[in-house]
Amino acid sequence: MTTPYTIQGKTGTWEIVLGLEIHAQVTSNAKLFSGSDATFGADPNTQVSFVDAAFPGMLPVINEKCIEQAVRTGFGLNAEINHFSIFDRKNYFYADLPQGYQISQYKQPIVGEGAVTIDLSDGTTRTIGIERLHLEQDAGKSLHDQHPTKSFVDLNRSGVALMEIVSKPDMRTPEEAGAYVKKIRAIVRTLGTCDGNMEEGSLRCDVNVSVRRTSNDPFGTRCEIKNVNSVRFVMQAIEYEARRQIEVIEEGGVIRQETRLFDSAKGVTRSMRDKEDAHDYRYFPDPDLLPLVLDTAWVENIKASLPELPDAKKNRFKNDYGLNEFEANLLSEEKENATFYEAVLNGKRNPKLVASWVVGELFASLNKNGQSIENSPIGADALGELIDLIEDNTLSGRLAKEVFAAMLETGKAAAVIVDEQGLRQVTDTGAIETAIAQVLEENPDKVAEYRSGKDKLFGFFVGQVMKLTGGKANPALVNEVLKNKLG
Repeated sequence: MTTPYTIQGKTGTWEIVLGLEIHAQVTSNAKLFSGSDATFGADPNTQVSFVDAAFPGMLPVINEKCIEQAVRTGFGLNAEINHFSIFDRKNYFYADLPQGYQISQYKQPIVGEGAVTIDLSDGTTRTIGIERLHLEQDAGKSLHDQHPTKSFVDLNRSGVALMEIVSKPDMRTPEEAGAYVKKIRAIVRTLGTCDGNMEEGSLRCDVNVSVRRTSNDPFGTRCEIKNVNSVRFVMQAIEYEARRQIEVIEEGGVIRQETRLFDSAKGVTRSMRDKEDAHDYRYFPDPDLLPLVLDTAWVENIKASLPELPDAKKNRFKNDYGLNEFEANLLSEEKENATFYEAVLNGKRNPKLVASWVVGELFASLNKNGQSIENSPIGADALGELIDLIEDNTLSGRLAKEVFAAMLETGKAAAVIVDEQGLRQVTDTGAIETAIAQVLEENPDKVAEYRSGKDKLFGFFVGQVMKLTGGKANPALVNEVLKNKLG
């Protein structure tokens, strides 16, 4: 069942059909078929072996760690692990592909069909099918901006292990595609199989877009948008490309199957080349590599070592801690968020109160300042100490926000700020009764109106008491005593 979503064209409504191919760089110290370093950011051509540079006679040797990481990811995708798989040669020519072919997998990949659940903004979920995960080696990188008349090639990336995760054409909206990329990223980061850094290119996305009139019509001709490197750009590219295709068709044109790129500065897609079909690549089994056969016990050991995955964590947060869908999803979609939350919780604090502070005040301040949870200026222990002061009635919620702001500014502990600024909440009943008596004495007309039935004036009295006490009176105690005094 697809989510109802249509785009309005000049001649009626249209439906988008989306399939994504995510290229996730395997977390490994070495490349897929050589011992060269796979670390990002080295000087050009300093991490290239004879195998990576395709010197004659150099033979590939499979990196076992890369195989393990692919199997782990397969389990994270709820997918079938194929104990027998084959590496193929995918033949094409680029200047940064020294072999003249890419070692990849085609008909017999290491991981077969699976499925992931995505979380949407309206609180609903959808299941997106996984067609396969296959391993392949990355190409090098062509550099066109180093010289006015020459192009250069950096082979550091040549041979780096990639997992290509291919979805089924199950998505229908830009939001679903964005949620899918987020979920895949969360899974591989939790598993430790890819760092998910889209800015550095270790997780890239090819987006296949087509349009059709209704869900009963056959799929339209698809265009592939290559190497989109952020969730926001994925969604923007889909929106533009779908509208472009609709406009072409409605004006009597025909969509060509082609590869396009997304110009993020202009928000448009541009044609690169005609899109190849599988037969154009002349796939055949790589004669230098035997079929890959996995030992059953080895595969089961990998399965047994898996950490708690994002969906399981989200459900635990809801069931054990009573968090709502939004809180549980936000705190579980990134492993650092979940780790921080549970560190603040520390097995002893109120889970809902902790969640409201992490999701609310902390995330808002981090987003405002462009910071991540890893470099939060307020650590888990410090935030936990602030929450302790709320729970023991030292601070009201309003005063706690003042202390939080001061913690961000000064880096001091919550208790120190409370003492220095005299922000301790007034919980002495006598002091609160004195303040209330003064407010009632100064506003006899308002008291009479309240007692005659104008209940909304209660908030006025609360505000006046809080003002008189400098905002330090315990709000719950103020409400309780006020109700008794007003009758």
